[in-house]
Amino acid sequence: MVLALACAPAEAAGDRALGEYLSSECTSCHQTSGRQVGGIPAIVGHPAEQFVALMNAYRARQRDNQVMQAIAARLSSEEIAALAAYYESLRPNP
Repeated sequence: MVLALACAPAEAAGDRALGEYLSSECTSCHQTSGRQVGGIPAIVGHPAEQFVALMNAYRARQRDNQVMQAIAARLSSEEIAALAAYYESLRPNP
């Protein structure tokens, strides 16, 4: 029981390796440089908690963007957390 509780925060933070694996779909629109291009926001270096909140808002259709709503709907909470951990770990290129 104690071991499970000790491991919980690490799992809640998301698996960066899984996030990196899943990120190929994201990079087809979002720049890996961390720069915003057109109306597509940068996600490199984005705080994980905000990333998760935004993806959950798209999943719940509280944010308006059909592409992001469809992508968020296909992702599990674990996958969203993994993507959040991965993108938070990256630093934008100046």
